[in-house]
Amino acid sequence: MATVKLLTDEEVGAAALAVFDDIRKTRGTEFINNFWRALAHDPEQLKATWERLKSVMANGALDPLTKEMIYVAVSVANNCSYCVHSHTAAARAKGMTAQQQNELLSVIAMASQTNALATALQVDVDEVFKE
Repeated sequence: MATVKLLTDEEVGAAALAVFDDIRKTRGTEFINNFWRALAHDPEQLKATWERLKSVMANGALDPLTKEMIYVAVSVANNCSYCVHSHTAAARAKGMTAQQQNELLSVIAMASQTNALATALQVDVDEVFKE
């Protein structure tokens, strides 16, 4: 359950509604998800977050599917259930196959295990890995 009311289009002010309209236009959908509706209580934060997300997740040196898969991995590491669900859906929409998802989960699990072992053993970083 959200800690704030999820605002409808009718409840938000003009600034938040403008961001909602840009989300709809950019994503080619009428759907505004709960994350944006929660952030709409602070239109400045809503706009700043949306603008940064658009920039970071745009096609660049990494393609949008790769970026979504990285987002899933970080969301798992941060234990953000909402983000795991929303970015898994986004990755699937961008073409992530079941095989890719399985491999992604294997990498996440392997990294979690080796991170925990390296932390528990307090292994010194090899000099060749330092710049």
